[in-house]
Amino acid sequence: MARIAYTLLLRLASPFVWCWIWHRARRAGGDWDILGAERFGAYPLPWDGAPPVWVHAVSLGETRAALSLIQALVARGDRVLLTHTTATGREQGARSFAAEIAAGQLRQQWLPYDFPGATGQFIAHYRPRLGLIIEREVWPNLMQAAFAARVPVMLVNARFSARSLRGVVAIDRVFRRLMRDAYGAFSLALAQTGDDARRLYEAGARNVVVTGNLKFDLPLPLVAVEAGHAWREHDGRPIVSIASTREGEDALFVPALVALCDDAAPLFLLIPRHPQRFEEAAALLAQSGLRFARWSQIRHDTQAAAELAGVQVVLGDTLGEMPFFYAASRVAIVGGSFAPLGGQNLIEACAVGTPVIVGPHTRNFEDAVQGAVAIGAAAQVSGGSPNDLARQALELALAWLRDPQALDKRAQTARTWVASHRGATARTLQEISDFEAGPARPGQHPG
Repeated sequence: MARIAYTLLLRLASPFVWCWIWHRARRAGGDWDILGAERFGAYPLPWDGAPPVWVHAVSLGETRAALSLIQALVARGDRVLLTHTTATGREQGARSFAAEIAAGQLRQQWLPYDFPGATGQFIAHYRPRLGLIIEREVWPNLMQAAFAARVPVMLVNARFSARSLRGVVAIDRVFRRLMRDAYGAFSLALAQTGDDARRLYEAGARNVVVTGNLKFDLPLPLVAVEAGHAWREHDGRPIVSIASTREGEDALFVPALVALCDDAAPLFLLIPRHPQRFEEAAALLAQSGLRFARWSQIRHDTQAAAELAGVQVVLGDTLGEMPFFYAASRVAIVGGSFAPLGGQNLIEACAVGTPVIVGPHTRNFEDAVQGAVAIGAAAQVSGGSPNDLARQALELALAWLRDPQALDKRAQTARTWVASHRGATARTLQEISDFEAGPARPGQHPG
């Protein structure tokens, strides 16, 4: 009954949801295919061959987190069906697995909306032998369709904050056991941390195992990393990246840069996380009077080294180059954490040996931030207004640059910290293999 009420409400709200997605797609760019056939469970191309392993990675972050696991699945001979909800996730998957797509080892599709007919048609069309949901996108009708078709589904690399648990409780106050039954339908939940595992169990998941964070295993593009390290020497100035900034954060950092930029200042990279905000960030820089260049215009310019001599800020307005930017930087200030947005991944910067500074809002990466701060690979600024936090972060970055030996030690600590946490991919793959080889551990019926 709860799922019927949920489905009815979803159908009534769907025009508003599509308008919201359209607005988001218009700002973000890319092909979202909002009312396309795949979104409603219609897939014209038949699936040929053995049932695939289905991996769902909703957006960019989840797709990047899943890279090492998908590579491992393909390497052991699995064919993979990779689904997404956002265009950024799909574009990342297409870039990362172009060879596998061309060879027929991987196919990308949109995940259908959570209508019973659409999800049922999706499962019936592909008949996956196993489903892997990355991190935490859980849909009641999708779980019901998989359960009805006897397709085991796992929650992989699961992160589940206290806020997420409160959300489940709040939904279930309205829809009784809707989300508890959906989480209970997972055959296995592989959590990043013990706290995530405990909260998942409270939310309804039954078979919960801690396997670590796949993002520590993110494969580094060595060519990009080496190019970034080489670019550090472009004109002798150290580089500080202000990376993965989100809504409202560029407006915090640009005035702070105006106050701090002088003849002795390092070169700053300002890198918005989402492409829809590139123009907004460029306008802020232009209005500020800071001398800036757009990376998209100078990245292939043979005269760029000379032009950069008079530049104070480079706007990172391209996609897929974060490993290069992090490797080029001596210090990385990671955004999403200076406004109440949950933070962005700091592991990638640490992996290339770039110490990190974050703000106070890091709930999405709470365990990783605490670990990195505890050993000196990262620092967290807190206290004061958002503008104060941005200024504190920049001042701390400048203080680190004034002590190169201590900064080198932080860089080595960051690399060591990431290396010590690797192995989640192997543990996850082992749990999958053990599950497939052992007696069935079905989830509970999702209502």
